[in-house]
Amino acid sequence: MTTLLKKAIEKTSLLSDDEQDKIAQIILDEISDEAKWNSHFSNSQSELLTLAEKAIKDYKSGKTQSFEE
Repeated sequence: MTTLLKKAIEKTSLLSDDEQDKIAQIILDEISDEAKWNSHFSNSQSELLTLAEKAIKDYKSGKTQSFEE
C-alpha cells in the first residue's frame, strides 16, 4: 500500500461510519469503472485503428476542417 493511500485511510478512519461507507463506495465504484474502461479499450484496438486510418485518409483528402481560426 502506498504512503498516500495509507494517509487517506487513516484520515478516513476518523470520520463517522456513514462517511466512511460513502468514501468506500466511491473508491469501489472508481475501481469498477476503471476495470470497465480497461476492458472496453483492450477489446476495441482494431476498431480504434480503423477509425484512426479513416481520420488520416479524410484529413489527407481535404474532408476535414481546422478548429483554429
